[in-house]
Amino acid sequence: MNSVSNEPSAIIRTERGLTIAGTRITLYDVMDYVTAQYPPKFIRALFDLTAEQINAALSYIDTNRAEVEAEYQLVLKETEELRLYYEEQNRDRVARIATLQPPPGLEAAWEKLQASKARHQLQS
Repeated sequence: MNSVSNEPSAIIRTERGLTIAGTRITLYDVMDYVTAQYPPKFIRALFDLTAEQINAALSYIDTNRAEVEAEYQLVLKETEELRLYYEEQNRDRVARIATLQPPPGLEAAWEKLQASKARHQLQS
């Protein structure tokens, strides 16, 4: 692992990309919340980071915004490609599962679940 910041172990490059040292949290994970304008305190709590870790991550993002943003866009593109691939691979399986009958004795729960799914689809 190579260090890529002024602080020897704050942000490192791993096989997953730019990562907060001592965690499996990438800067791209943090970027999802930075771009959505979540406050640093929320991001810190969400990922269970120390003040030093979140400060190092946000500082690195600010200092190297163009590099991080370019890599982040690649991550988003790859994620969408994977989502589409697996959606296509599982299309038949999902359709088959949707036609299954509820397990014996769980009919009421099944109906409640179906009603909840219908409400959720209306909200989307």
